[in-house]
Amino acid sequence: MKNTIALRIADFLKNHPPFDMLSKEQLLEVSSRVQVLYYDKNKVIFNENDEGHNQFYVVHKGAVALQKRRDGQDFTTIDNCDEGDIFGLRPLIARENYVIKAMTREESIVYGIPIATFRPIVEQNPQVGNFLIESFASNTENPYSEEYRKKLYTEEDIDVQLQTTTDLSDLQPTKYVKNVFTCPPEETTQNVALLMREKNIGSVVITHEEIPVGIVTDRDLKNKIVTGDFPISTPIRNIMTTPVICYPKNTTIAQAQIALMKHKIGHLCITKDGTPKSRLIGLISEHDITVSQGNNPSVLMKAIKRASKTKHLKRIHEKIMILLKGYIRQNIPLTHISRIITELNDATIKRCIELSLAKMPETPPVKFAWMSLGSQGRKEQLLHTDQDNAIVFENVVDERLEETKAYFIALAQKVTKRLNTLGYEYCPADMMASNPKWCLSLDEWKAQFTKWIAEPGDDEILLCSIFFDFDISYGDSTLTDILGKHIFEKTAQNTYFFAMLGKSVLQNPSPLGFFRQFLVEQNGEYKDFFDLKKRAITPITDAGRVLILSHQIQHINNTAERFEKLAELEPENKQLYLSCSYTSKALLKFRTKHGLMHNDSGRYIELSALSKEEKMKLKRCFKTIREIQELIKIRYKLTSFI
Repeated sequence: MKNTIALRIADFLKNHPPFDMLSKEQLLEVSSRVQVLYYDKNKVIFNENDEGHNQFYVVHKGAVALQKRRDGQDFTTIDNCDEGDIFGLRPLIARENYVIKAMTREESIVYGIPIATFRPIVEQNPQVGNFLIESFASNTENPYSEEYRKKLYTEEDIDVQLQTTTDLSDLQPTKYVKNVFTCPPEETTQNVALLMREKNIGSVVITHEEIPVGIVTDRDLKNKIVTGDFPISTPIRNIMTTPVICYPKNTTIAQAQIALMKHKIGHLCITKDGTPKSRLIGLISEHDITVSQGNNPSVLMKAIKRASKTKHLKRIHEKIMILLKGYIRQNIPLTHISRIITELNDATIKRCIELSLAKMPETPPVKFAWMSLGSQGRKEQLLHTDQDNAIVFENVVDERLEETKAYFIALAQKVTKRLNTLGYEYCPADMMASNPKWCLSLDEWKAQFTKWIAEPGDDEILLCSIFFDFDISYGDSTLTDILGKHIFEKTAQNTYFFAMLGKSVLQNPSPLGFFRQFLVEQNGEYKDFFDLKKRAITPITDAGRVLILSHQIQHINNTAERFEKLAELEPENKQLYLSCSYTSKALLKFRTKHGLMHNDSGRYIELSALSKEEKMKLKRCFKTIREIQELIKIRYKLTSFI
């Protein structure tokens, strides 16, 4: 005889993750052992510090509030569970007492899923386990699940899973030389050459207090010493190549290949945090990397550098989008995806500038730098969004200022037109280098930033949020370094400016309305759609900017990397900052995925098209946004907001 109750339970569970990942036999096995529980309104299912039950729970009908004490005070609701939501996972994953309370908000029917029955299924199906860990993380302070993954899986299971997510050779971490030979800038070239001969090495890194400031190779000795340009006794700083290009230790093969070709160099320095301002820990050489065959990032990078026309770049850019789709489909970690696609996009911009320069009637009158702003400046622009860029050029005498500016505006018009042909829309607000307002000399830019910082109204803060995240795509990095140093000097100890930046973080409160309803657009073209950029990505991005700026940390623009650095700087807030890093990557991947699906920017999301799992992941991100906004409010004394 059929168990009709079990069949009805199975019909319900199969529509909700992770039960939709089970085989029919597994689903019936679980359903036949489910305990059906009825609760009146305001009944406690489990309390704080209760011993873990032998089952976890799924809401069939009704609603359950999850509550937690804050600083020893009364319970506050941290989440609300409705139909299909899972809660009470701690006994399954952590085998610990409950740290929160679960209480019904209305009359409810709850299914109890026996842990003894479900655990073997988890061990057989990593996808199910991953979903449960993410669900559990929704109600913990730390979304990084390695601690709980180790409790849920055996070590062998972890290894297998990691192998399956990094099986593409171009995404494997590059092996680097840890025993790097170094010398101070004052060392004579002769002594360095003797060291290279004695150790049979082709390069020496020049360091100052363990920070890499330059590199000398056999080629430098041949081109600068053998030719007689410098005497053999000259200090090594006079012939070293500087600045060095630095990356973090987890740099992938593809990223290293791209960097070497992009900068036309033979070596990459590996530093502690990937910036030229931290301790040297290793070296990657061109010799250490075997270029992969086939249609991979390295091949695309070579094609970009060879492209002689915009139409060639457009075809290559279409292939980049195909590569991006493949990475998203194979669930490659967003960190790897972002680095590779950003490097390819940056190389495309650089090639557009080179082709445009070739069309100019004369060479640039002075040194300049092309700055990518906003998401491209943060290395977060994966899809075709609108352009945000600017030009800074060397100071000139007043008599030459207008003609110099006219040259660079003409150049910018050519570049932005090419980028538009590739699919990058013109900025609706005209924040592009072709606008005379954003094509300025170094002193003009310094004066502009000084004004914004000194008089931080709403418009000025908006401009700061765009222009502070600049990254050089082409030209003389000395100019952008000076500009960056100026910003940090003017913002140092400026409490009012930081308060205004903090206020901007609070302009869009947590995107969940009353009882977990998403806040959607109320009118306009996207009525009833969810604005992912405005309500989720912008708040987390703005929070990372104001916090990293307050610590005076340069050369880290990426939002996830900013929060990871903040986790080092403020150990007391480490879990929250790691959660923010995770959230920024999750939101970017979510936007990219939906943008590729609908061939648009991915900014506006149709909520009815989201799966239960997608809504759960977004909910976790929104919780983190609410928590970082609360930290911002307290730190900058913004009690009248949020």
